[in-house]
Amino acid sequence: MTVFEFGCGTGSTAIIHAPYVKHIKATDFSQNMIAIAKKKAEDKNIYNISFECAEILDLDERKEQFDVILGLNILHLLEDKEKTLLKVFTLLKPGGFFISSTACMQDHTFLRLLKYVAPIGYFLGFIPFVKIFSKNDLIQLHEKVGFKKEVEWSPEVSSLFMIVTKD
Repeated sequence: MTVFEFGCGTGSTAIIHAPYVKHIKATDFSQNMIAIAKKKAEDKNIYNISFECAEILDLDERKEQFDVILGLNILHLLEDKEKTLLKVFTLLKPGGFFISSTACMQDHTFLRLLKYVAPIGYFLGFIPFVKIFSKNDLIQLHEKVGFKKEVEWSPEVSSLFMIVTKD
């Protein structure tokens, strides 16, 4: 399989999966995170991962290239979830899987308050951009883009793990 992971951070997930797949392309917007990821993979003699500093919407990849796409703990940090999911849909081969875990803070009483505080913290540079939405919003958006839900699991009140397919 060929795998694409966006928002890979320090590459831990890609490194865990590398022995089981043909190739992984892993991206993150942070050059520092990518540098750490490259070093970790090199230290473990893993060479079937290509790490790149990039944002998913800026990628110029050919359509239907990947068997699996991972977006773990990242969708709530992106300004345009719909555009991102459309890009994922385009990059995924028919029958391919998109696996995500996402913080859905609208469903948590205390975290819902972040809707009012987060924009101020972001403007002042104290916190990253955070999008506040519900699990239902996220499920509906996946369906709107064209994905078919295979698995939905909530290990916590405020997070949603999903596996969806492109038919």
